[in-house]
Amino acid sequence: MTVSLNRQSEQVLEDNLVEQLVNQGYQAATIRDEKSLLENLKLQLEKLNNLPAKGNKAPLSDNEFRQVLNALAKGAVFEKAKTLRDRLQIDRDDGTALYVQFLADDWEKNQFQVTQQVTVEGRYQNRYDVTILVNGLPLVQIELKRRGLELKEAFNQINRYHQHSYWASYGLFQYVQCFVISNGVNTKYYANNKNLSFKQTFYWADEDNNRYSELTRFTETFLQRQQLATLIQKYVVLNQTDRILMVMRPYQIYATEAIVERVVERNEIAATGQRIENFNGYIWHATGSGKTLTSFKTAQILTGLSQVFKVVFVVDRKDLDYQTSKEFNGFAKGCVDSTDNTRVLVNQFTDAVVSGKGKASAKVNERRNSKLIVTTIQKLNNAISHKRYLSRMEKLKDKPVVFIFDECHRSQFGETHKRIVNFFNNQQMFGFTGTPILVENAVSKTSRKTTTKDLFDECLHKYTIVDAIKDENVLKFAIEYVGRYKRKETSKNEVDIDVEDIDTKELLDSSKRLEKITDYIIAHHNRKTHSKTFTAMFCVSSIETLITYYELFKAKKNEGKHNLRIATIFSYNANEEYKNSDEQQEQDNQVGDTTGDYISKTFNQAAEPRPGYSSQLDRESKYSHSRDKLEQYIGDYNAMYDTSFTTKDNDSFYNYYNDISRKVRERKIDILLVVKMFLTGFDSKPLNTLYVDQNLQHHGLIQAYSRTNRILSEQKSQGNIISFRNLKKATDDALTLFSNKDAQETVIMPPYEDFVRLFNEALARLTAIAPSLSSVDQFEDEAQELEFVKAFRELMRLKNVLNTFADFDFVDIGIDEQGFEDYKSKYLDLYDKVKTDNRKEKVSILEEVDFELELIQCDEVNVRYILQLLAQLKGTDNEKEYQYQYKKIMQSLGSTPELRSKKELIEQFIQSNLEHLDTPEEVIDAFDTYWEAEKVKAVDEFCKEEALVPENLMTLVDKMIYTNEEPLREEIVATMEKPPGVLQRKKIIPRLTEKLKAFVGTFYKGM
Repeated sequence: MTVSLNRQSEQVLEDNLVEQLVNQGYQAATIRDEKSLLENLKLQLEKLNNLPAKGNKAPLSDNEFRQVLNALAKGAVFEKAKTLRDRLQIDRDDGTALYVQFLADDWEKNQFQVTQQVTVEGRYQNRYDVTILVNGLPLVQIELKRRGLELKEAFNQINRYHQHSYWASYGLFQYVQCFVISNGVNTKYYANNKNLSFKQTFYWADEDNNRYSELTRFTETFLQRQQLATLIQKYVVLNQTDRILMVMRPYQIYATEAIVERVVERNEIAATGQRIENFNGYIWHATGSGKTLTSFKTAQILTGLSQVFKVVFVVDRKDLDYQTSKEFNGFAKGCVDSTDNTRVLVNQFTDAVVSGKGKASAKVNERRNSKLIVTTIQKLNNAISHKRYLSRMEKLKDKPVVFIFDECHRSQFGETHKRIVNFFNNQQMFGFTGTPILVENAVSKTSRKTTTKDLFDECLHKYTIVDAIKDENVLKFAIEYVGRYKRKETSKNEVDIDVEDIDTKELLDSSKRLEKITDYIIAHHNRKTHSKTFTAMFCVSSIETLITYYELFKAKKNEGKHNLRIATIFSYNANEEYKNSDEQQEQDNQVGDTTGDYISKTFNQAAEPRPGYSSQLDRESKYSHSRDKLEQYIGDYNAMYDTSFTTKDNDSFYNYYNDISRKVRERKIDILLVVKMFLTGFDSKPLNTLYVDQNLQHHGLIQAYSRTNRILSEQKSQGNIISFRNLKKATDDALTLFSNKDAQETVIMPPYEDFVRLFNEALARLTAIAPSLSSVDQFEDEAQELEFVKAFRELMRLKNVLNTFADFDFVDIGIDEQGFEDYKSKYLDLYDKVKTDNRKEKVSILEEVDFELELIQCDEVNVRYILQLLAQLKGTDNEKEYQYQYKKIMQSLGSTPELRSKKELIEQFIQSNLEHLDTPEEVIDAFDTYWEAEKVKAVDEFCKEEALVPENLMTLVDKMIYTNEEPLREEIVATMEKPPGVLQRKKIIPRLTEKLKAFVGTFYKGM
């Protein structure tokens, strides 16, 4: 085999990077092991903290430095990120206190070093490629692969280091704030968190979204010392609630800086006494690209400006649900007041302390004097409109207040906006939106103040859906248009219904059509959601139609035709319900969907009669009907989830809304039926499918579609849109309006036929490597195995997409189902081989390859499914049928990762027990008895081999099953009859961890 002399080796890439960093002002450091790492840390901390030597005595004695190390060793990544940003008090040998700083606010005071090939001994010995140290602590870890290799291999290697060594000794490498991975050609970065998907890594770019993917250019910009210091100090966010680090993406940083600069500039002009005009602005960032983090971080930085009195983050009540409140409080604990009490908001504005007793008063005291206020637009309107608050609020009219509006395309077009502008004389306003109101989608093209630009002045930064998809920050859409109708009076050609034609309304609302759509969804839902791994929403044109659909789903479930968990929510306010959603699309696009308004109107306002209702009595009858129906559906929900919500009071209905939000995110609702609620502002990563029977257009369409395309995992390859209306032109127009005329190619997935072609091309590449199954066993070396793994992995990715198409059938591709499953088994054999090699500490070129096992899933295959097959196996006397069923069982065991560990036990059951059983029922009972006996036997053997306490072992197993996480070292030690010494633990704990994971995988997972 010839080797290209032009191919740059990994070592050359590494050396060139270090040389470039030195040229950029980094100091080269020779650090080969933990001993030299600690020696260097001591010296750098002494420099940073200005500790000059006193005679021959070192500035930090051994005892003093030991205190520093003990403090640095505490906690995991999140706790250490907090320690990094704090000052540590230690006791000096002379009895005085010393406050040690680890990171200076002034970037120039920090000591920047670069080293390479640091060796750390953990579970295994690992050597890290390039490490950037700031004040002696490793804050950036760079892992490199030579040009031509997959970037993902570097990502997987870092994941392995998480398991093997980052935690070792004092755990100093857990102070890494962000990782950089590169193969020279492509370079990405991401925050230091375990259990990330490769899709949660980011490219660096300039303000115009031009990517810096080549390592040299990335290093010039991202790793420039001031830029890196700013990133670590300002733009690595500690999420208090989830206890994780988040690093902002380039467009988020540029947007934040643009607003901050705007506020600073206005203050500078104001200080000169000049007139100030047009210093507002808005940020246009694609839905799903992280606007909440950007806007909140902006607000947080602005609170640090002495010239700003208050920073008010304004959301609609619809968006201040449980999840959003949790996220906001994660960034700044206690900043969100989600109550309906406007008095609390006024107290926040005026820094008042409310006298009284109890928890409510304590919460108010905790928030006093906070410059950051998170509130709803409804409460803000109350605070400046109601007489009871005006005497206190008017004292603040001339204070410099910055307002930041989330989702400003929805709730800013009305009287409330005017009231805020007119009330506060010294305000600045900034808006965030993924779909701004432009001239083309405004209600009126002639009236003033109807576009986002009219209200917020210029766009300060733009990051469209095209940018977001190119950067893989959101997914593409796979759009299918279902349903064509033939008009008898026209030609024989099938014609799509003109959805704007009022004559078609009767057809669109016909019971036959709605039932066909219901049947279609039931038939294809599993396919669209990967066997309910993901969830869906169904948006329909009116509440009346929603009721019909809900009743159809409910009736068919009672008939045993599906087991989908269906839920719904809608406003039963007459003003909302009597308008057909299709008939008022333009108005909806303008004013948006505000749950706060819905609830407010429902309980506090009398609805005006709508055209088409002949009398007040008729209107009230309709109103009562929809409310009764919603109450009935909430009753179904209560029965399904053991809750007790009702429409009888405001809080309960709002809590129902929040509970639905949670359950969709937790994948406990399969399909959520809505008219307009949840189509904007609602984020749920597990939601991948939107069924549409409603006319959508402009930003309403983009917002609705964007519910489906949040990044989650390899299996979630796109957002599925199944439209039962002809929305092709509306979709093209919306994409053109909010991106560009060529956006369709970037945003929309290719059609089914294209994926069939791509699959067959990938299949040809696979069969060129492995023409038959036996050829896989005859590979001469791991290089051939690697090529096979990559080829089959690409085939899996394409089949993962094909599986979501209703038209998919194996007859369309060049391999049958059995053949695909056989190749999959060979693929998993190689995975098992690598896993075995790793346990023996062998070096394998396959060990860094991501096998993407999440793409390998049979529909709801578990042990219960296998039992059904065993019962069928027992129920046949036909030898040919027996062999067919037996092969099917073995195929399921071999091609499903969670069942492979059970294969030997199930085969043993078949060979030893099946012939003695007479009925399928006996098979199931006997298997349960057999399985429990094998579990007890395995526990007994495990405990004898490792000297464990059985009760303690099972307690830990129960916790592992519940949390789905690896056990902590202390938890494993607690299972032992006699805890080993510190040195022994390094070998024993990793072994026991693997054995525990194997035990749980065999006897619990996939059951």
